[in-house]
Amino acid sequence: MKGTIVNFKLGNKYDGRKIILELEGITSHNHASQFIGRKVVWIHPKSKDKIIGKIVRIHGKKGRVIAVFRKALPGLALGNTVNII
Repeated sequence: MKGTIVNFKLGNKYDGRKIILELEGITSHNHASQFIGRKVVWIHPKSKDKIIGKIVRIHGKKGRVIAVFRKALPGLALGNTVNII
């Protein structure tokens, strides 16, 4: 399954590892809750390095989720797709 990186999770304690994802075909809060705990992989478009993360919670009521990655993602990642395992 695939997802799209929408934005970084912003706030007083900004952390570049927390990302908001929009999952393909998921539009409700209930369906998104089934993906908590799954792994997420982002592949750098040029160097092909993989950064692995995990879906930790739901964000809002439209089916978006928050994933925490092991390393901070670059700004280049916004709008790119991720693979959900």
